Amino acid sequence: MKTFEVGGSTISLALFVDVTNSKELLELMQAGTLEPEVAFLNASLIPDVFPILAAASKTLVAKSRDLLTTRTLHSELVYNYSGSKHISESLKRCGISDSTTYILVARFDTSADEMTVIRGLVKGNEVGLEELEKRADQALIQKQFKITALELGISSVSDAITCRIAARDAL
Repeated sequence: MKTFEVGGSTISLALFVDVTNSKELLELMQAGTLEPEVAFLNASLIPDVFPILAAASKTLVAKSRDLLTTRTLHSELVYNYSGSKHISESLKRCGISDSTTYILVARFDTSADEMTVIRGLVKGNEVGLEELEKRADQALIQKQFKITALELGISSVSDAITCRIAARDAL
């Protein structure tokens, strides 16, 4: 678990591997009964922390302007990370599915007690965030975010995703 300062708030991130209860987590999230509320992201699509922090910043700006596109702050984070303008597609693409075993959990302004609860919710092994770079599915990321070889010749995958997050509303 690591906490980052973003726009006057904090976001805590925890990375889990070998998760066995993603179906249960997805059902709790879809029913709106997940306590505390968190964002579950498919970690295979995340090459490092920076794009998540960019999406978190965009989410907090939308919240401060009362312009959330989705129902909750944490679903807005998943939506903003995806780079798509379609909410359901974003949540399916970058959120978890019944069979996801590699999950990044994110929560804004979390307390130590809430993090203990979150660790108890996810049945898997917590690993350090540095694993993101090692375990990222580069081919899937390039396909999902439509990153070309030409673009990778002048920037990184992380930079390409961050640009898409920042520019989505302008396109």
